[in-house]
Amino acid sequence: MNKIHTILVGIALSFSSVYGQDILTKEDALALALENNFGIQISKNTTEIVKNNSEILNSGFLPTVSLSGGGNLNASDSEIAFPGQFLEDGSPRPNTNLDNQESKRYNAGINLNYTLFDGLGRKYNYKRLKEQYALSELQLRQTIEQTILQLFSVYFNVAQLTETTANFRQTLAVSKVRQKRAESAFAFGQSNKLAVLNAQVDVTNDSINLLQTIQELDNAKRDLNLILNQPLDQNFEVDTQVNFIPEVQIDSWIETADQFNVDLLQQKSLNQINAYDLKVSQSGYLPSLGLVGSYGWNLNQSPRSAFFPGTNNATLSLGIGANLTWNLFDGGRTITQVKNAKITFDNQKLQEQEIQLTFERDVRNAQQRYQNAIKIYEIQDKQVETGTYNFERSEAQYKLGSITAIEFRQAQINLRNAQIQRAAAKYQAKLAELRLIQLSGQLLNVNL
Repeated sequence: MNKIHTILVGIALSFSSVYGQDILTKEDALALALENNFGIQISKNTTEIVKNNSEILNSGFLPTVSLSGGGNLNASDSEIAFPGQFLEDGSPRPNTNLDNQESKRYNAGINLNYTLFDGLGRKYNYKRLKEQYALSELQLRQTIEQTILQLFSVYFNVAQLTETTANFRQTLAVSKVRQKRAESAFAFGQSNKLAVLNAQVDVTNDSINLLQTIQELDNAKRDLNLILNQPLDQNFEVDTQVNFIPEVQIDSWIETADQFNVDLLQQKSLNQINAYDLKVSQSGYLPSLGLVGSYGWNLNQSPRSAFFPGTNNATLSLGIGANLTWNLFDGGRTITQVKNAKITFDNQKLQEQEIQLTFERDVRNAQQRYQNAIKIYEIQDKQVETGTYNFERSEAQYKLGSITAIEFRQAQINLRNAQIQRAAAKYQAKLAELRLIQLSGQLLNVNL
């Protein structure tokens, strides 16, 4: 948790004025996501709850102290008769009336209970709580890693659409120049009306493509603002530059991936929790020993009676004791719990093997996907070079009248498509790289 906290604070301090810049860099976007993303904030709060549950105050190792007190008031009127009794002068003894007679009782006490030994259940339950906190930190890290991948998937989509928009603007500009050239040629009788109409159709198509791409770009920006928890209409530009990490560095991370992959670490933590669950269940076989203590104060105030005066009786008491409980047989409940805990532990071991095998498969798939994506990007980059050369030559020949407008248009479309495909290949390769790094467990440690 401290490592994750340090990363978050460091990034946030480094990029505290994100939208003050014209370009939302990848570092800026990451800082905003780590600070504001809803999923990360919820996961942080959940981890804080688990941390509170793992503290000593929730462990059962501390004693319990309770304070009690009370008071009673009884009021009564009574008449006492003396049948057959006479005074000295021989007259009957009169009745005695006792009005507003009050009896009062007050008590206060403090009680202490402390478990000295509970069959080691408390010890392993406390360890279990600590391990659950460690698991929650891993779950927070997993949420952060998934959010980073989601963030850059959307960020690179914005970057790709930004490049595509620029390509369509460039295509439209070239088409408008060709339209003017066709109109001028038609005005001087050097071309027919069909060439002008074809140029107008191409301008219209390019304008529609540009408008649709701008719409997609605006939608993608709103998606990114949602992930960053920013106003949806916040406008910005993104960095279209992509730097790839050397493959030799990635290979070294893959070699140690089983030590740092978050899924494998979570599974190990779950195994440890189930081991503690088994120990807690087995604690039911052992006795428990506890201490009890009390200190009390009592005050009884009695009213006078016909024969005795009123009394005030105050007492102080101190009690200390111990209790031993050994559940020799609880109807088989402990035996059943232990059996089920062992089965759960065995299932967890099987699941660990499955996750390990799944991890190895995912790594191999991710490596192949990454290597193919890099090769495709290299091929598309060369394709852009070829398309650019072809377009420039076609443009020169079109101006000289050596090729038709249709041939020039095809060269223009080929270049545009090559540029769009290269941009897509570039960002797909970077996402494949990030996914591979995430599997290696180093996503939070790299400079993106």
